[in-house]
Amino acid sequence: MRIFDAHFHITDYDYDIKGNNGYMPPSFTAHDYQQQSTKLNIAGGAIVSGSFQGYDQQYLVNALQTLGEHYCGVTQLPATTTDEEIVNLHKQGVRALRFNVQRGGSEDLSQLAYFAQRVYDLVGWHSELYIDSTKLPQIMSTIEQLPAVSIDHLGLSEAGIKHLLSLVDKGVHVKATGFGRVDLDVVKTMQSIYNINPDALMFGTDLPSTRAPRPFQEQDIELVKQSFDDTACEKIFWQNAMDFYKLSK
Repeated sequence: MRIFDAHFHITDYDYDIKGNNGYMPPSFTAHDYQQQSTKLNIAGGAIVSGSFQGYDQQYLVNALQTLGEHYCGVTQLPATTTDEEIVNLHKQGVRALRFNVQRGGSEDLSQLAYFAQRVYDLVGWHSELYIDSTKLPQIMSTIEQLPAVSIDHLGLSEAGIKHLLSLVDKGVHVKATGFGRVDLDVVKTMQSIYNINPDALMFGTDLPSTRAPRPFQEQDIELVKQSFDDTACEKIFWQNAMDFYKLSK
């Protein structure tokens, strides 16, 4: 079964890398990703900018050029970014804006309502939140008013699942990623999300799983296959993300 890897990172020291809380990530280039992902039947994916990249776009553009068709970028930008710059990034394959609440390095959440709506209206991008679901109540009303939002890593915490599921019921998408960094029942959470909205769940490897207590393993793919039927797997592994990132032909 083909996979669209909805969440992975590239760390290329040919470009600007910033430490986060004193931590510098290991190198993981686009070529490294290609080597590790080939045997996984990955046929596309989303490169997600992390705290280490800040607002640097050159690494992302280069990685997209290397990986090619069916790959897109998720970037971090300041709210002061011009329309021209956003349109240019869109032409180079960027398809989403990220707010990294958990680690920092992105625009402040105070700009979420304005900036998320602006990039959607301008180029059709959705916005992605790396946030612990226990913090969702603080911004629930804002998220509910936005046209397109996804949340990383199943929301991270069991304690906030009810808030996450409430947003799924209102159209928010969720990434089934980072199984080794979450504090929840992965299968139960995925099934709850799928039962509310079959279009919401998107699988990703989270490679190279920087700072995760347990890195991605091939068994993570098997776990999804064992937990859902073939129709659901086609949506979770491929179609949902292709539609959300607007890459479907």
